[in-house]
Amino acid sequence: MKNDRSYPFDRITGREIRDLAQPGYYPGFSTLGQQEAWDDATRETVLQRLASPPPIRFFDAGEAAILSAVLARILPQDDRAPEKTIAILPAIDERLWKNALRGFRYENMPSDRDAYHLGLKAIGEMAHNRFGAAFPDLPVHRQELLLKSLHEASPDPDHPVWHSMPVHRFWSLLLEDCVTAYYSHPWSWDEIGFGGPAYPRGYMRLENGLPEPWETEEQRYEWNAPVDSVSELDEKLSPPPYLSTHGHGGSH
Repeated sequence: MKNDRSYPFDRITGREIRDLAQPGYYPGFSTLGQQEAWDDATRETVLQRLASPPPIRFFDAGEAAILSAVLARILPQDDRAPEKTIAILPAIDERLWKNALRGFRYENMPSDRDAYHLGLKAIGEMAHNRFGAAFPDLPVHRQELLLKSLHEASPDPDHPVWHSMPVHRFWSLLLEDCVTAYYSHPWSWDEIGFGGPAYPRGYMRLENGLPEPWETEEQRYEWNAPVDSVSELDEKLSPPPYLSTHGHGGSH
């Protein structure tokens, strides 16, 4: 695994943003502070998500290392303190270990289990073919360049797996699992100011955008991507609109 870790930074001060117990727009808000309004079954379900993550049983060590690095780029948690990192990989592994289905499968896609085996194999070999190193060992911007090519359904370099399994379907599968695992966790609810399940309490103020009594006022959470990320590099390389040859003005 690569030794250097890249962090987002404050766009005003330039300081790294890291080791936060609660990142996001609602500092001090706690979803768990609303648990007395939940019924017993709901409370038990939510609290269970705070337990130790399940062991990795579906992926082998090599697959787990690649997927862990991929997930760190799809949904970075570099601003979070290590003990507040949401365990995405174990959640995906557990779903596949149990062979829990999503309720549908595209006819041109293999099973979710096979799709992950094939997709991670392809990503690993693409990293070696393009950059001569294992995917987890690549610097951030090289990992993101490779993943960006998958996101754009134009794998670079090409790989035989993508001729038998549509890359855009695999990317959609991966993204859905990643986002589902992250935003089903109460720590992510703190981040977005979500008060947890509405049942049985419900919502009182459904009009005019008024906050519920238990909601916290939003505060802006300003940050820039890590300096070695593709998005940050692209922004630095692209001229601002007012310098573009295709326009006569604008703001950046």
